[in-house]
Amino acid sequence: MNTIKTPDGALMFQKNLLQNKRILITGGGTGLGKAAAQRFLELGATVYICGRRHEVLAATEAELRDATGGTIHSRPCDVRDATQVEEMIETIWKDGPLDVLMNNAAGNFLARTEELSLRAFESVLGIVLMGTLHTTLACGRRWLKSGQSAVVLNITTTYTDSGSAYVVPSAVAKSGVQALTRSLAVEWGNRGIRMNAIAPGPVPTEGAFSRLLPRPELEDLAKKRIPLGRFGTAEEFANLAAFLVSDGSSYINGDTITMDGGEWLQGAGEFTALGRMLSEKEWEMMKPKKGSPAK
Repeated sequence: MNTIKTPDGALMFQKNLLQNKRILITGGGTGLGKAAAQRFLELGATVYICGRRHEVLAATEAELRDATGGTIHSRPCDVRDATQVEEMIETIWKDGPLDVLMNNAAGNFLARTEELSLRAFESVLGIVLMGTLHTTLACGRRWLKSGQSAVVLNITTTYTDSGSAYVVPSAVAKSGVQALTRSLAVEWGNRGIRMNAIAPGPVPTEGAFSRLLPRPELEDLAKKRIPLGRFGTAEEFANLAAFLVSDGSSYINGDTITMDGGEWLQGAGEFTALGRMLSEKEWEMMKPKKGSPAK
């Protein structure tokens, strides 16, 4: 097969769209990061994935190598730790510089804000905002020093501008990532580094949105908020990501592409309405457990 096609068989991408591109995806072992990794491999890229759980990364690495025949490497790393990030980037650079960084690692809690500990806030801010900053600076400093052109793709959310009740740590962190994207697009753009973001709406994966809805019927209510009447797919996300990191989008810089079926236009605040829908028992069930990761 020489092309990537849409579900109805239409031509989407040439098979070699990302050939010779070296790409790092944080949080690449599951969910949207994994979907993007598979698409990038299918399009000829060499892919690195990182995350906190070694066994998950190893399983994804093996699965995607078998599925695509592409070159993929996994690197355990907690992006909250700047030292770990620097060590990982230095190791990757020994094989050659990256061309693309995709900041996808995320954490979230669905909770009433007054019930969250400062530790919960620190966990989400550490992964989403500081993790993005750590990887971006580690790669950016190397690119700028060598004069290399590169692309950074950050994954934000549709509530960065509006905010959203019950996911306040995520809203705060993702808003910071959006500001970072726009700021560095201007500061680094004239030196060959493009910065863009994708703001996905609800895209069910094993590691994200679907776990934030404690009752099946809430999915139906969520779909009714979307003008297209359905959730997005990981494949649609991966296709958009592939375009934005490719040379074909070389004049797009500093933008956030919303992929939500029109939901944001219909009503701001992804989780705001849940305050009227969940029972006390369900709020109790949703509380983050002591020692649990923010994801």
